[in-house]
Amino acid sequence: PGKGKAMSSVFNVDEVLQMAVKIEQNGQKFYRRGAQMAAGEKIGQVLLTLAEYEVEHERIFQTMRAELTAEERQPTVYDPEDDAGKYLAALADRRIFNVDADPLAKLGSARGPADILNLAIAAEKESVVFYTGLKDAVPPRLGREKMDEIIREELRHIGILAGHLAGLGGRRN
Repeated sequence: PGKGKAMSSVFNVDEVLQMAVKIEQNGQKFYRRGAQMAAGEKIGQVLLTLAEYEVEHERIFQTMRAELTAEERQPTVYDPEDDAGKYLAALADRRIFNVDADPLAKLGSARGPADILNLAIAAEKESVVFYTGLKDAVPPRLGREKMDEIIREELRHIGILAGHLAGLGGRRN
């Protein structure tokens, strides 16, 4: 403590939205590969449907990025207590959420549908945390309410996945 670089409270909304795009792309890859691994299982189609939801989320974030003004692309601090700034700076530095990690690597340890579902639930929870932190950084004119919609959708995904996990009746593979 005290020797490292102080955590910057300044971040760029465009960079954070770019991370959101990457999260959605990773989700698509994860769900499509999970569907392949679960071929013949009931959850295969569910995973493909979730991949399509992630495609739509990616489009929303790409649109938000495209609509940023030059001023909004500048580094900004959004709250007087600096909590959001610290959180988003840590995100941007990949200390909390590493969007560069291979989304398929986690699937390598999956031994069946229950493992795939548990991994998907964990990824969706991480997305909810990320998007909750991101929400206040999104300028209202870009549709901050879209963030709430995406968070609600990610929570629905968790419910869908948990329901299918419960439907396996405790079966691990």
